[in-house]
Amino acid sequence: DDRVFRFHKKHLRVARSLKRKLDRHLNSIPLPQASLPTMPKILIIASNHGDLAGKPNGTYLPELTHAVEVFAAEGIEYDLASPKGGKIPGYGEDADDVTKKLLADAEFAARLESTKCLEDVDGSLYDAIFYPGGYGLLFDLSENATAHKLVTAAYESQKPIAAVCHGPAALAKIKLSDGETLLIADKEVTGFTREEEVAMGTLEAIPYLLEERMMEGGAIYRKKAAWKELVVVDGLLITGQNPQSAHGVGKALAAMLKKE
Repeated sequence: DDRVFRFHKKHLRVARSLKRKLDRHLNSIPLPQASLPTMPKILIIASNHGDLAGKPNGTYLPELTHAVEVFAAEGIEYDLASPKGGKIPGYGEDADDVTKKLLADAEFAARLESTKCLEDVDGSLYDAIFYPGGYGLLFDLSENATAHKLVTAAYESQKPIAAVCHGPAALAKIKLSDGETLLIADKEVTGFTREEEVAMGTLEAIPYLLEERMMEGGAIYRKKAAWKELVVVDGLLITGQNPQSAHGVGKALAAMLKKE
């Protein structure tokens, strides 16, 4: 009858009102945001020193480009830094197709022109450190205190440290935070060999022989025949013997970062 109809109509209005209030309440509750996985990021440290015995030098670019190619393929980001910041000198621009392709990329070329100054680098923003080789770093990175501090802090935070060819020269004199223990002491490492220096005719132009410096630092130095690829991994330390090892060092570093 009419009373029953009015009763149901009243309760229907109440139910609708409650539903609107409930909807407003639910809409006001923030939904949890899905966290996107953060990509690893590498600090690449390169030299500002641009000559060797009066000839253009710096970073041997294929040791940078072949590693960067791996990082890009693995979705790993990177920043370039140097002792003074700004443009870094390099050589080997025409060494191979990988290097030519990357140097033709405007974004990569711009990075080479505007590296970060090491003094301005916040090491906590990076998951690893990588040194490409070239003769330049023998002169301005092997004893660079700022770089040493960044490497020590990274290594003691369980972050991998990688270097290729002459790059390990930048690691040879780094001390851990106790002020005494050398980073490379009792570690298996490799780097550009005496035989390779002889083949290059550079023995009289370099300030020291990398092979000897690594052993003086207590490292267990490994090597293959000249120009043979060799990548040595000992804990968090990754080193490559020569330019032929740059891709392999990049792969080893990427694999280590992907495991974390």
